[in-house]
Amino acid sequence: MSTTPLDRVVIRFAGDSGDGMQLTGDRFTADAAAIGNDFATLPNFPAEIRAPQGTIAGVSSFQLHFAGDDILTPGDRPDVLVAMNPASLKANISDLRRDGLLIVDIHDFTKRNLAKVGYDSDPLTDGTLEDHELHAVDLTGLSVAAVAEFGLGRKDAARSKNMVALGVLTWLYSRPLEATIEFLEKKFAAQPAIRDANRAAYLAGYHYGETTEDFTVRYEVKPAPLAPGTYRQITGNRAMALGLMAGAATANLPLFLGAYPITPASDVLHELSRHKNHGVLTFQAEDEIAAIGAALGASYAGHLGVTVTSGPGMALKSEFISLALMLEQPLVIVDVQRAGPSTGMPTKTEQADLLQSFFGRHGEAPAPILAARSAGDCFDVAVEATRIALTYRTPVIVLSDGYLANGSEPWSVPDIAALPAIDANFATAPNTPDGRFLPYLRDENLARSLAVPGTPGLENRIGGIEKADGTGNVSYDPANHEHMVKLRQAKVDGIARSIPDLVVDDPSGEADVLVIGWGSTWGPIGATARRVRRQGRRVATVHLRHLNPFPSNLGDVLRRYNRVIAPEMNLGQLALLLRAKYLVDVESYSRVRGLPISPSEFEADLTAIIDGKDTP
Repeated sequence: MSTTPLDRVVIRFAGDSGDGMQLTGDRFTADAAAIGNDFATLPNFPAEIRAPQGTIAGVSSFQLHFAGDDILTPGDRPDVLVAMNPASLKANISDLRRDGLLIVDIHDFTKRNLAKVGYDSDPLTDGTLEDHELHAVDLTGLSVAAVAEFGLGRKDAARSKNMVALGVLTWLYSRPLEATIEFLEKKFAAQPAIRDANRAAYLAGYHYGETTEDFTVRYEVKPAPLAPGTYRQITGNRAMALGLMAGAATANLPLFLGAYPITPASDVLHELSRHKNHGVLTFQAEDEIAAIGAALGASYAGHLGVTVTSGPGMALKSEFISLALMLEQPLVIVDVQRAGPSTGMPTKTEQADLLQSFFGRHGEAPAPILAARSAGDCFDVAVEATRIALTYRTPVIVLSDGYLANGSEPWSVPDIAALPAIDANFATAPNTPDGRFLPYLRDENLARSLAVPGTPGLENRIGGIEKADGTGNVSYDPANHEHMVKLRQAKVDGIARSIPDLVVDDPSGEADVLVIGWGSTWGPIGATARRVRRQGRRVATVHLRHLNPFPSNLGDVLRRYNRVIAPEMNLGQLALLLRAKYLVDVESYSRVRGLPISPSEFEADLTAIIDGKDTP
């Protein structure tokens, strides 16, 4: 049988919430990482612990884009769809590209299950799938037969059908067997029957692909030409945890995380809880308010204080963020955004907390804001947030989102020793000629002096009531209050001096249209720009990591272009801020669907904008 080389493939595994689609996708991703492909993933699952079985609401999917060159997104239209039941077919078939490969487990295609999701006839036989390369396979039957020797009941035997599907795809795309077999042996070492059943099902799927005449060709995607280095598969949440550890280590401080479990941020807590041997202390609080209160207390005691949450938790933490601002105390607040408001769609992604991060506090309470652009970039942003928090004595808000948090990509493991040093610069002696310690005496960055409690001779007053400049004494003086409000704002504004100027990606230097983004829109914007440039059109792009303060040259960048487009997964929050600050007619490109912006959809819209055929 011939093997056909491919540049890239997008595969989506879809099934019921209990069908193991996330595990299946993650294992196929691990194989892509081991081979050296570039890849990006998009897990997509319902929020319910167990959504109604066999319904569209209960469908869970995992999409993987892997390639032999550099890619930026998990793709939008899959080349391959693996559907484990009628509901997963119904929910995903419209996304499969024309002539795409469709592998369907026929076991659950009964009249009752078809009717449950609105099929009047069996789509496997009525011709509605003729635009695709359909392979109808009894994956469940293969699973039951493969594990028969282990004495499992039929229900338990059928649970290995995801391993059969993984085996088929492993053969079809010329993936090695050994890594997944080793994974199964380690994961289920204490459960030999489950270990052996999954192994047998996986091999059964592989050998089915090898022996059936249903498939006439195999495929192969060569490794991507990545820069030399040590790589690992990483999610945004794990990268965020490692970045916080690296920031604390670089500053030579212990790390304290106060957190309350919340989707999709909980994995940062889970990851950090594994690293007590690296000076990490994690505290699972009784609620969001207690979590940030503990983190702020740890910061006051000389740790790197961190709290992590999502949108609803940010609302609850607002009072303590204000306290940290009044104290001028270092603190890192990570907001892994999700679709809202209220409970909203907690397992889906969104970028709708930007204005909350700017303005969601009482009084004049400015805070630096950073946003990660990719899963791996969560590491770098966490280190940068640590630098700003400690250098400027301020809470810092870090924005990630559900897409970055759960998605994975190859990550070049950095040399921690090569990271720029971060100096916590705690006071160890009085800071006035007369031997006093003034906690609000400031350096060139307007950062106040900070002493760890218990340091002899450095006793000082602290609290949430307005401070007298320098001494930190309680002050109700009107002039002092205005002075302190302006001083705290000036300190945050001054951070711009340490932020690199924006570099615009404009290969031709002649683009009239600028696309500006922040956070996880980086991938879709970059992928779209590549597509329209290949068509001969000109477009410039620029991406923001620092959102408060903005980079110093942002206004000049915006004014260079006739049209500025801001794609966001909200109703235009960055566009609103840019229009207000720079008086530039920034146009919002808004998608609020719980999914990343589609490059193919944005390509069509951006092409119309460049060609002047749209209606602004």
